[in-house]
Amino acid sequence: MTRAGSAEQRLAHTVHAQSVATDRPLAREAVHMIRTESVVTLELAQKLTQAARSAATKPMAIAITDRHGELVLATRMDGAARVALTLAVDKAFTAAAFNAPTDAWGEVTKPGAADWGLTSALAGRIVVIAGGFPLRADGELVGAIGVSGAAPHVDNACALAALRACADVLDSFAASHPAE
Repeated sequence: MTRAGSAEQRLAHTVHAQSVATDRPLAREAVHMIRTESVVTLELAQKLTQAARSAATKPMAIAITDRHGELVLATRMDGAARVALTLAVDKAFTAAAFNAPTDAWGEVTKPGAADWGLTSALAGRIVVIAGGFPLRADGELVGAIGVSGAAPHVDNACALAALRACADVLDSFAASHPAE
């Protein structure tokens, strides 16, 4: 049974229970007018964070957001630069906002390129430095991870280590981003 199927069944049961409890008949079709979505739980955010911390070769910051770029969990390891946390949060925000890894925007945001100026959008929250990845489950965006505190390729490697550690729940970017 897929996650979406089980959520639909739970929602259908809830809608039916509400119609019985209130004596108001709700059309069975009403279930299809309500969208359910998968979310990043705190447990998953903690697992991702721990995996990224384990892969870190120096103090770093890690941020996990939901699909809307809202923070679920953020941590800055002892000794990490203060700015690392802000960058990690913004990398996760960017990955969620565009449903794409942050390093995908590097070339197209250079002066004169198609998306030049994008990094000024949203008060500068858009970050095009490696280290941010969307989190997908069954192809659906559920959140994002951002890692910062080292060279961009190291940030990327830590984020990918976190994704690999949660491959039982999340789709992987391993094929498009081989281990550094």
